[in-house]
Amino acid sequence: MTGGYLDAAAGLPWHPVAVAAWQAALDDGWADPLRPTGPGRRAAVLLDAARAAIAAEFGIQPDELVFAPSGSSALRQAVQGSLAGRHRAGNRLVHSTVEHSTVLRVAEQHRRAGGTVTEVPVDAEGRVGAQEFVAAATAARVATAVLQAANHEVGSRQPVTDVLQGLADAGVPLVVDASHQVVYGELPAAPIVTADARLWGGPAGVGLLVIRRGVRWQPPGPVDEAESGRALGAPSVPAVVAAAAALRATRADRAAEAARLSDYIDQLRRRIPELVPDTVVLGAEHDRLPHLVTFSCLYLDGQALLTELDRQGFTASSGSSCSSDSLTPSHVLVAMGALTGGNVRLSLHPGVTQADLDRFLAVLPVAVAEVRAAAPGSPPATAPAAERSPVLDSRGRRCPLPVLDLARALPELPVGGELVLLADDPAAAGDIAAWCRMTGQQLVGGGPDSGFRVRRLH
Repeated sequence: MTGGYLDAAAGLPWHPVAVAAWQAALDDGWADPLRPTGPGRRAAVLLDAARAAIAAEFGIQPDELVFAPSGSSALRQAVQGSLAGRHRAGNRLVHSTVEHSTVLRVAEQHRRAGGTVTEVPVDAEGRVGAQEFVAAATAARVATAVLQAANHEVGSRQPVTDVLQGLADAGVPLVVDASHQVVYGELPAAPIVTADARLWGGPAGVGLLVIRRGVRWQPPGPVDEAESGRALGAPSVPAVVAAAAALRATRADRAAEAARLSDYIDQLRRRIPELVPDTVVLGAEHDRLPHLVTFSCLYLDGQALLTELDRQGFTASSGSSCSSDSLTPSHVLVAMGALTGGNVRLSLHPGVTQADLDRFLAVLPVAVAEVRAAAPGSPPATAPAAERSPVLDSRGRRCPLPVLDLARALPELPVGGELVLLADDPAAAGDIAAWCRMTGQQLVGGGPDSGFRVRRLH
């Protein structure tokens, strides 16, 4: 893996130890571990050993660990199983507004089935208030609550420990998505926890679901004898063995790697705004994942920037799902009140060096300048709707073009002047508000139907 790969949060290649373990497990791990035959018993021995190894790394009991087909599958099972196990307590699900999309889909399905859902908002760093979350989770008829350990788009950690303390006497279980947290941190002491092996160099087909003893949890769908009756179908034994091997190999040095990568992220957080005009770093500065940073560049499309960076040998990802082929802005960035276009997420793997960072910081300003220069021109303002409020029609133009139109047109007005921006992109409302905050201009009011009225303040 080259130093140009800056997308570790999307998954890593298999760790060499995982490859060796998988190959070794093929001979005895190919059979169904549920079969009481010689090959089945040998596969069962390998599966039990891998389960015990992962449990030991996380400080849990082996029978508290369930293997799922993926991290997303584990998270879905966790939430649905907790709701099913607590259906007599109530039908309300509580979660933050920045949870993984899997949680949002489960919540929507729960709502359609007659359940109720409470979404707890976050601040500009993407973090919930612990007291606010606990108050929502301890309200009447709450079945379960969901709170990620750290956000997958901007890296901000959530106050999971404080929330767990607040829920201790209420009897409401907390489901924690710890996939990104456990790569360089510890498993949260929550009743139900999930993780994804691909993030530490294990196979993509292994998700972990931890259900602590004594927690009410009921399989949300059909099951068989696999995983003590908590799953449908036996897991791939060689894949689980590989996941266990990768976990042990990487967690041995996790503290040192976390400190080294955190220093690199500090450099990126400081240098990127210095090198690239009109750029802001998102997420928490301190209480964050050590290997992830997201920044937002005004006046460009994030996907276009990713393409240019890829041409220069760097692989990253967009912190927003708003791209040329999608009209859906990132729910995380919308919840934070951040720009939903022009976002880039960098996540570092253990092989990244200072030379790799220096090369990226040399390439980034040039790439941003080229992408900005290639942005489509702004349409001319139409006839004024009022004597001092010209109308700028950006309807049909996708993010970030409406903001680019606004940035080009507003300086032509006198200080104190206003214009009305017509924009029908779903991301426009959040992007225009975020742009006004970042640039010190004023969003007077309006919306998609009537247009956004913006006043020039300087």
